[in-house]
Amino acid sequence: MQRIAWAAVILCSGAGWAADPGTVTFSLDFPNSAPEHYVISVQADGRAKYESTGRISPDSDERDTYQGQFSFSAATCARIFQLAAQAHYFSGNIDSGNKKLAFTGAKKLAYSDGQRNTSAEYNFSSLAPVQQLTHIFQSVGATLEYGRRLTYFHRYQKLALDNELKQMEDQARRGEIAELQAVKPILQEIYDDSSVIKVVRARALRIMDMNVSPIAGN
Repeated sequence: MQRIAWAAVILCSGAGWAADPGTVTFSLDFPNSAPEHYVISVQADGRAKYESTGRISPDSDERDTYQGQFSFSAATCARIFQLAAQAHYFSGNIDSGNKKLAFTGAKKLAYSDGQRNTSAEYNFSSLAPVQQLTHIFQSVGATLEYGRRLTYFHRYQKLALDNELKQMEDQARRGEIAELQAVKPILQEIYDDSSVIKVVRARALRIMDMNVSPIAGN
């Protein structure tokens, strides 16, 4: 177990194999939710991509696709690849098979590198590594959706920023969102904008200064 953890740390520090070191991808499709679809892909060096499709704003029926790039913290990246190894890189069935459970979205985990290209779909998994990966990716996905909405509100509805940042700060304090550095650029834009009221700019600064990570246990 320790060997897996150290291997993940080496990869996520950028000192891994010269060949394709691997990519872990998580996707969620949940009609009528916000967003309806999103996918997060993270490479072993921490570089990541995010894409979501959903309503532009809570009070609009218009839909749009949002894309962004960011970097995971080294600790979270290492944990993701450690958990992927523990889940055997999603090479088998990972769904619990319990049809009585409520539908919480069609989820998919995938892994690829120079030797493997595996994936598995599930609604709910009883496997601890898969549960922890789901928690990590959903926490980060929630953070990135805040980034999408803040970008929209800063451009078109500045009066909506106060309530959005309040909710974001509350969720961050409860540990429900993570990897806040992924949305630091838009938080910095809001803080630097003198046309935004001071209380909102102060809240954006507080969130930037927070250090929240969904790292699970060893």
